[in-house]
Order: sequence, then structure tokens, then C-alpha cells
Amino acid sequence: MSNYGMVIIGAGETGARAAVELRSLGWTGKITLIGEEAHAPYERPPLSKPTLLEEHNPSPAYILDNKQLEEHRIELMKGCKAVSIDKNNHSVQLENGQNINYERLLLATGAQPRRLSIPLSGSQSRFDTSSVLYLRSFGDALSLRRRLEPGKRVVIIGGGFIGLEVAASARECGCEVTVIEAGPRILMRGVPEAIAAIVDARHRSAGVQFKLGVGIAGISSSGGESIITLINGETLACDALIAGIGAIPETALAAASGLAIENGISVDEKLATSDPNIFAAGDCCSFPHPLYGGMRIRLEAWRNAQDQGTHVAGSMLGAKEAYAAVPWFWSDQYDLTLQVSGLQGIGTTTVHRTLGSSGDLFFHLTDERTLAAASGIGGPGIAKDIRLAEMLIASKAVLDPDALARPDVKLKVLLKG
Repeated sequence: MSNYGMVIIGAGETGARAAVELRSLGWTGKITLIGEEAHAPYERPPLSKPTLLEEHNPSPAYILDNKQLEEHRIELMKGCKAVSIDKNNHSVQLENGQNINYERLLLATGAQPRRLSIPLSGSQSRFDTSSVLYLRSFGDALSLRRRLEPGKRVVIIGGGFIGLEVAASARECGCEVTVIEAGPRILMRGVPEAIAAIVDARHRSAGVQFKLGVGIAGISSSGGESIITLINGETLACDALIAGIGAIPETALAAASGLAIENGISVDEKLATSDPNIFAAGDCCSFPHPLYGGMRIRLEAWRNAQDQGTHVAGSMLGAKEAYAAVPWFWSDQYDLTLQVSGLQGIGTTTVHRTLGSSGDLFFHLTDERTLAAASGIGGPGIAKDIRLAEMLIASKAVLDPDALARPDVKLKVLLKG
């Protein structure tokens, strides 16, 4: 088996970072990166913003171009789908019939948009469900981009980050935008109500209409437009219907191979699956986080995809360190930057620090007064404070709430204890 190489299924952020790190750590054998898309690995955050807004035809923001792939001696198999894993023989079978042997295998299969499952209004033949737009791939972004023309009516189902980023881009394109959210407010997951209120107000000032706390009774189509009937009886007609209602981890291949599944592919602290020769990282896996008492979590975030890609490469080569990076997420909408580090839901007390015109910070403390998470919104300058808060989370320092609330007390000072 010594001639077998490292095989990575999933040519996204995590897979690409893992491939490069394997080479950086001294792996001299073969590295095969298998991706279903026709593109080399590319960044996904631009899909909801620059890709939709660029004046001229956009291109993917590549993570690895052909020259870099060659330099790192990474074999990229584009447009290839893995259909099964033979764990006993260390082999991956591709849809084209080819078998790829592996010494270690990484599953970086990511996540897929959650699909709408709602009743159709009237005859089901009156609405083509394939006309609902989602945003996950560069191809999705191009399809969406073609629909964002001035004056077009856009309805977005889901008031989460993806839906709101698309709403901001659609307004910049001159579209009339309505966001439907079944929950009582936008951004129910991940940010405190105060930050959600700031984001809500910014969208409304830009002309976005919200329908909050109301479900969808049915959808039909007529004369080239989609008609959404809300549970309260209101109807909305639109030229483009977009669903941003979350994502589900891509686990089908792992499940069919008999690997343990638990809100994603279940991995241990080193990101190893229930098979010691198979690893998983990125959006597709759940893992125990040592900062939160080993609580199993799954993250859909760009930096986690990067960090786990880098970390898992070491694990594939025998490293024993646990993955312990503090979760971090950001979103840009209009002139607002929103950043969250840690897990807000763990906190039991929230402390507010105002930064004046620069923004606001919210610290989420545990009962032991350690920092579980920090949320910030404002200009780009909040990034520095969130970075320091991230270090406070990792340190598990016991903090004074009064000091956290005072803008004249530097977070760097609290970090020094």
C-alpha cells in the first residue's frame, strides 16, 4: 500500500487547503483532488457579492490555478464524481468506472442548499420547482446574476446570511426585493437580536421589504412570474424566486460506506472518521470542540473550511493534535461588516460595548464569566476587536463584565490579565 497516494474527494476550500498543506508538511507521494465541478478550486464568499455585481463577465476567484497545481504536484480531476468507497481495499470508485487507490482518504464534500419543500398552489403543473434559484456554486451565481436586472421583482425566502447578502446585491442591481422569513426576525441563528435589528434597519433603508413571522401557503406561476401565497393570505408576484433556507451536509457517500453520521460525517478531535484511514473536514463533518467541553458542532464557514483543511493534512500524516480553532464568521452587507467569533448560544449573559460611529460589540459570557462568543457590527475596524475577543475566548480568561462594557478599556489589556 506504500505506493498509494493521498486522495481528497471535494475540490473546494477545504480540499484545496488540505492538498497544499500535505505538500508543505513533506508528503512526497501522489495527491489526487477529485471535484464534481468543471472548475479548479475557487472561493465561494464572492458568489453572493462581486460575482453578482461585476459589470463584465465574472470569473471564479481561484484558490489554485494550473500553475500552482503543477508546482505542488496535485492531480486535479475536474468533473468527476466519486460514487463509492471500498474501505477494505482502500479504493474510491468514480462514476466513469475508474478506481483510485488511497493510503489516506479525505472527504471534503461540503454541503448543499436545503431545498424548498412547500405546497404548490393549484395544479402542480402550474409551477416548475426547478425555477427556484439557489446559491452554492459559481454556476448558481451566474444563473442568479442573469435575473438581477433593474426593476425586476425578486423574492428571497429565508432571512439568513445568504438570503440577506443576495438581497443587498439585488438592491444594488436596482431590483425590487422582498425577503420572507418564517421566524420573528432575521438572523435567528448566530447573532443577538440587537445586531439583527441593525441589519434589518440597514436593509429597510436600502428599500428591502420584509415579511417576517409568516410562512408560505403555496407557490404557483402564471405568465412568466412566480406567485407566492403567504399563510396570512397575502400574495407576492415576482420575476425571480430565490431560496436561502440553510444547507445540509453532503454525507451520502460516507453513509453508503458505513461511516458514522451525526449531523454530518462524525469525526474525532483529529478529524478522523470511524475508519482510521478516512478523514473528513469542512462543512460536511461534525466534530467535538475542546473549547466547549467536547460539544459536537458542525460549522458552515469559510475560515473553518480553511483551518480544518490545513489541520486535517497533519492528521492524515499522523499528527495527534486536536482541532481547537475558535469558530469565526463574517458577512458584508452594504457598508456594514458583521463578525462573530465563538458560539453565541453558549453564553448566558450579554455585555454591550458601544464604539460610537465605529460600531457595536456584544460579548457573550458564560456563568463562569469566561467568554463564549463575541459579535460585532459596524465598519471594517471591528475586525481588530473581534480578533482580540477570539484570543480571549481561546484563553478562557475570567473577565469583568464592567471592563468589557467600557470602550476605554482595551481588550488587549484584558488579554494580558
